[in-house]
Amino acid sequence: MVKCVDLIQRLEENVSRALVGKTGPVRLAVVGLLARGHLLIEDVPGVGKTTLAAALARSIGAGFQRIQFTSDMLPSDVLGVSVWEPKLGEFVFKPGPLFTNIVLADEINRTTPKTQSSLLEAMNEAQVSLDHSTYPLPRPFMVLATQNPREYEGTFPLPESQLDRFLLRIRIGYPGPTDEKEVLELQDATERVHAEESVLDYLVALVGATRRSPLLSLGVSPRGSLALLRAARARALADGRDYLVPDDIKELAVAALAHRVIVKARLGAPGAGGVDGEAAIRAILQDVPVPR
Repeated sequence: MVKCVDLIQRLEENVSRALVGKTGPVRLAVVGLLARGHLLIEDVPGVGKTTLAAALARSIGAGFQRIQFTSDMLPSDVLGVSVWEPKLGEFVFKPGPLFTNIVLADEINRTTPKTQSSLLEAMNEAQVSLDHSTYPLPRPFMVLATQNPREYEGTFPLPESQLDRFLLRIRIGYPGPTDEKEVLELQDATERVHAEESVLDYLVALVGATRRSPLLSLGVSPRGSLALLRAARARALADGRDYLVPDDIKELAVAALAHRVIVKARLGAPGAGGVDGEAAIRAILQDVPVPR
């Protein structure tokens, strides 16, 4: 029992690092996870609904998917679809974003009742039935659905049968003045992290190499280089330093730059043995000398 309590406290502490000053909602989210339940988060935009879901997934090393629900979304966009495979001579099921551990169903009341109902079996049985076949969902499996309680135009209120699938309904609320001030102070402190000229030269060299790389048809823009610098400063601050080191740049280069480049079409699709953005950035990191 003592070990269980210790693990739960550590989980709550990990999630609370991302959602500052919201111990109540964090506790309810953890309770929902432990009880194999699902959460309905009713609150206004910008208070940390996505942050809560992503932090919960990271804290347990689980998969995470965010689904933005819209009025034109179909059940297949959530569950997946069977695709004809000529080589196999049969239909093969391609899982949708629901097939992960923690699912953020963002603004669930903005999609149609038909698409809303596609979640019912998944939430109740942790499985999906399509085309006379049943597909189990990963374990653990948890849905965190959000809706704005103050906007009703263009929405489809959840029916009672759907609401009943949620173990808990919670609200996050605005942060307190002290907590909000602390976040602003941390952001200011991040901007004050010192960057030696040699480290800036290294960053510029990496970015410049993406623009000349034979692997890429589009390199990183100035916005991308600024984004990498901001992220590197935050990493340094998180490590307890008020200065940058080359590893801050190197460790974040793939995460900050890979989605900002375009690989040349002649290199082929990644699944066919080609090069994707992440592989291209890793190759560039190998070629650009690290300052000492």
